[in-house]
Amino acid sequence: MSLAPRLDLRQTQSLVMTPQLQQAIRLLALSNLEIEGFIAEEVERNPLLESGGEDEGGGEAPDVDAAPATAESDEPVTVDALVRSGDAEADAPLDIDYNSETFHQDSAADSMGGLDGGLGMDGIASSGAVGEAPDYESYASAEVSLAEHLMAQAGSVLSGTDLIIAGQIIDGIDETGYFTGSLLELSCRLAVPLGDVERVLGIVQGFDPAGVGARSLSECLAIQARDADRYDPAMARLIDNLDYLARGNLPALKRICQVDDEDLADMIRELRAYDPKPGCRYAQGGGADAIVPDVFVGRRAGGWAIELNSATLPRLLVNRSYYQELSTGPQDKQSKAWLSECLASANWLLKALDQRARTIVKVSTEIVKQQDGFFRSGVAHLRPLTLRAVADAIGMHESTVSRVTSNKYLSCDRGLFELKYFFTSGIQSSDGGDAVSAEAVKSHIKALIAAEAPRAILSDDQLVELLRAKGFDIARRTVAKYREAMGIGSSVQRRRQKAIGSRAA
Repeated sequence: MSLAPRLDLRQTQSLVMTPQLQQAIRLLALSNLEIEGFIAEEVERNPLLESGGEDEGGGEAPDVDAAPATAESDEPVTVDALVRSGDAEADAPLDIDYNSETFHQDSAADSMGGLDGGLGMDGIASSGAVGEAPDYESYASAEVSLAEHLMAQAGSVLSGTDLIIAGQIIDGIDETGYFTGSLLELSCRLAVPLGDVERVLGIVQGFDPAGVGARSLSECLAIQARDADRYDPAMARLIDNLDYLARGNLPALKRICQVDDEDLADMIRELRAYDPKPGCRYAQGGGADAIVPDVFVGRRAGGWAIELNSATLPRLLVNRSYYQELSTGPQDKQSKAWLSECLASANWLLKALDQRARTIVKVSTEIVKQQDGFFRSGVAHLRPLTLRAVADAIGMHESTVSRVTSNKYLSCDRGLFELKYFFTSGIQSSDGGDAVSAEAVKSHIKALIAAEAPRAILSDDQLVELLRAKGFDIARRTVAKYREAMGIGSSVQRRRQKAIGSRAA
């Protein structure tokens, strides 16, 4: 091996992320409201940029280049027209792929967290009849506090001294749903036997939401496990040994619970689905923030019209007259370079905003095309869809589609939906036909539960049989997962809630 110095010539390729390209990619993931704030910052920083409003007739300077932050045209863009006119070169700067990207094929709506913010099952974007506008005013209605919610339930099942004790217990429940008071102190203050206080606490712990009134995390999880009818001896041992789970000591848990790897993993999965702070959903706070749609979808003869919401974006202008005035005046080399940089930055920003608008419309159009059945007939006709399927159809990378669908909302005659709502996993049909969307299955589960009689509550096994009769090959555990993701209680919970409701009526 030679140790003498030498010169080597090598040829390599690498992706250089220029600041302009990074800015274009970052703009793609921002919502319209976030873009508005970004443009305001750029206008303040760049003297050649101006944020203009609507044309007022004759007030526009002849040498000012104007570019809207949305793709404007004389008429809305239709599915067929946009697919035919898709310009791959125009979208190239925004369609970038680099290492260490992470993609999510399915919608966030398939997970617990995603569905809380995902629209369509919690009333924010409920499916309605064609032509029926969403009731946005109902979103701002006052939320019921946790104490009010619990007292309403206590008033329907308790009376006299027990109701007074329940009121004092509820006063001692914090915003997370835990009872922080002392039963002995409460017993002395009310001059009632301690056993009565403990008995009423047990009744309060049976109220909705499951787990409320617990005095520790393990008690909260145990209450929810009992409520879900899954509190067997193995689950009880697991809940009693949460410290082993926190340390990741799974071999010890297997010995304590006397289960194998598969059963332990299943128990841990169920445990993680429980809510450790059941009262937080009723925490005090302001009303729901209004969601502004980024894309509008409307019916049009022969198809659909897709438009960006230009009302939330200011009209961006490049004042070339001001540039000419500054460039012709006396200035040093550094000032001249700074002015040229401002002009280049302004021109690039206009180009990036135009490309962003085109890309959003292109992706939204393909989503509408793929989910035509949903827009025509409702959620039952929602098809399984992945980011890759849309990316392949429009000739882009799935990372671009992922950015476009982040924090963007679509408004149609069926309501307001997050763009990621339309990406769902598939459930195989039992008759060998095409797979159906998980959201479609959820809608059937919700409809079956809504139609059940108070004296004939459907169990998860019965739901499985009814769904198979409809052509959905689905397991009981999947039914339970979807039911819980929609915020629908178990058969035990629903039976108790409907019994309470019938007594109140």
